Amino acid sequence: MDIRTGIAKSGELDIAYEDMGDVNDPAVLLIMGLGAQLVYWRKGFCERLVNQGLRVIRFDNRDIGLSSKLEGRDTGAKLLPRLLRFQVGLRNAAGYTLEDMADDAAALLDHLQIEKAHVVGGSMGGMIAQIFAATHQHRTKTLGLIFTSNNRALLPLPALKQMRAATTRSKDTSRDGVIANAVRTAKIIGSPGYPASEDQMVADATESYDRSYDPDGEARQYSAMLGSGSLLRYDKQITAPTVVIHGQADKMMRPTCGRAVAKAIRGSRWVTFAGMAHDIPEPLWDDILGELKTNFSKVP
Repeated sequence: MDIRTGIAKSGELDIAYEDMGDVNDPAVLLIMGLGAQLVYWRKGFCERLVNQGLRVIRFDNRDIGLSSKLEGRDTGAKLLPRLLRFQVGLRNAAGYTLEDMADDAAALLDHLQIEKAHVVGGSMGGMIAQIFAATHQHRTKTLGLIFTSNNRALLPLPALKQMRAATTRSKDTSRDGVIANAVRTAKIIGSPGYPASEDQMVADATESYDRSYDPDGEARQYSAMLGSGSLLRYDKQITAPTVVIHGQADKMMRPTCGRAVAKAIRGSRWVTFAGMAHDIPEPLWDDILGELKTNFSKVP
């Protein structure tokens, strides 16, 4: 499969992207989550979309992967008070917000001269996608949201084990140490019904590390999420056909969080998969893609 790579400008920032498929086919913009590079939309997953006659664009959000890093763009405020405000749906001061990241996605479409796209977001990428669909309605054909939340007040927190795994940096900062920690995290937040092989988890973690490793960028992205607070105000503005997909076994982003999104977006469809947690396991690719394709079909 031919992959076109490039850099789009969002203001002064560089946004690294990959563009696959026929440029004349309907575009699908994939937005990944916290600390996750574009490679987390696995190549095989993207290939299946391309084989269905779609143009697929995946990209690195600001502060991760090969996109611009924004050192120093944080408030320095203590985390606990910000978390408490976030838990009740309030915004926090931040170096940048998810709204800014949604504008990065729009700048990427501008660069590629794509007027409208099917928008699909996972986890924090699903939060960015909600904002995009509300603030760039004319550019959103359909909206697909996978294991995400709208961060409205008093939604359940992640399970402690999953939260610790996702937020604890490796004490061993060598290449092998960081990769081993990423594999441990993948085992804890991954789908118990569809566990990946050890070799596959090591290969995925190695690919990400060798491409780019920047834990400070992930921390700044987390501040952006805290800075945006509840997205309920955006959900009420979304008009694009929407499907919300969630794993029933997800303890990182509880199913209640995804259900809150589905309830808030008028006319959205709610789909869950048993045994799926906070990843997109390969055995479910065809099922998940089938749900997305059904949603795509609602707009020519």
